[in-house]
Amino acid sequence: MKTLSTYLVLFLVLATAAVGEGRNQSLSPNADGSRDRREIHVGLAKPSLRRVVIAKSERRAKATRSSKLEAAFARDSYAPGERASLRLWGPPPRVNVQIFRTGPETERTRGNDEMRGIAVSPEENVADATRLTIRMGDWASGVYFARVRAGAQIAFAPFVLRPGRVGERRVAVVMPTNTWQAYNFRDDDGDGAADTWYADRRRHVARVARPHLNHGVPMRFRVYDLPFLHWLAWSKRDVDYLAQTDIEGTSGGTLRRRYDLIIFPGHHEYVTSREYDAVTRFRDLGGNLMFLSANNFFWKVERRGNTLHQIGMWRDLGRPEAALVGVQYLTYGSELRGPYVVRNAKAAPWLFRGTGLRNGSSFGTFGIEIDRTTAASPRRTVVLAQIENGHGSANAGQMAYYETERGAKVFAAGAFTLAGSATRSYGAQLLENLWRHLARA
Repeated sequence: MKTLSTYLVLFLVLATAAVGEGRNQSLSPNADGSRDRREIHVGLAKPSLRRVVIAKSERRAKATRSSKLEAAFARDSYAPGERASLRLWGPPPRVNVQIFRTGPETERTRGNDEMRGIAVSPEENVADATRLTIRMGDWASGVYFARVRAGAQIAFAPFVLRPGRVGERRVAVVMPTNTWQAYNFRDDDGDGAADTWYADRRRHVARVARPHLNHGVPMRFRVYDLPFLHWLAWSKRDVDYLAQTDIEGTSGGTLRRRYDLIIFPGHHEYVTSREYDAVTRFRDLGGNLMFLSANNFFWKVERRGNTLHQIGMWRDLGRPEAALVGVQYLTYGSELRGPYVVRNAKAAPWLFRGTGLRNGSSFGTFGIEIDRTTAASPRRTVVLAQIENGHGSANAGQMAYYETERGAKVFAAGAFTLAGSATRSYGAQLLENLWRHLARA
């Protein structure tokens, strides 16, 4: 992990103050008399004066908003130096805002409704605002969040800080930002029903750029995502962190020129055609892939503005995910959990080196959602381990690996979740071995 710069400053941009004048917490009102936006800069750039007029519809929403404090960024990914829009719901007259990076911290996260991290900005007190403009600092690429506090209320707003240029490092980690929103059970329109297709199968649209429940923390972030972020930071592995929108905007050829390995650590269930095409082309050109969870590249979605539209299962659209991942989603259920049992250590001795594991050895507890090989799996796919859950081999998750003629190496954990086991001894060693084998050109 690179040391965070200590000279970065966070300051409030005053719409009525000239550069160099004393600090003043009050702002001139907007044209309509409201005081709805503040601009916060993180970095050394001079403040810019900015006047913002809030639309009438937003002012009406402000008048009827809930008293619950919530926060969300307008996008899931920003680059250093970019201005990010942070919206607040139900804020009291004054709030404190601070930016953190999650992963490097050693303090334990105990609840599913909290995020912890290393502060990269001072805490700033802001008055009468429903939108803030925050300028990103010159920080290392990673997963960050804004913490918004007001008395006993607290809200978190996560985002990915991508590198200033794609390919600053030879390994990319893609966070499952679409899945985060698909599993967001927030009731956006106040009709008493969660606005996700998981609450109503007749619904096929999910909004992005909205707060998560649990004080803004994505569902199961602490269990599925955070351990791998810890492992990367604690083992001092610098990578490019990307959101799914970043992959969508990059061609497979560019990805291959810039990266040797792309890692999908989380529940990467929802992907657009652009992302599927780019990752497949990356693999076809010899790029290595690492899938550390299950149920990857399962649903096709289309991004339309700030909404995701569920189109259909990729396998039903003629592109079974096993052809890319090596395995594909089979089923789910808590009764399907069990330890992985090594079945073919000889096929990948590099993976089990230093673990003491050999054929017949078992480790961990995996499952809930499980994958297995199919007829669509590349012909060189080998099953390395299989979950023993007492429900027969047909219902056993499979860990698999294959190589292509162009030299691509593809590993799939096949179950929830190897990334979630990153801070356990067996998980850390397996990840270390995977890194050594796949991260090099």
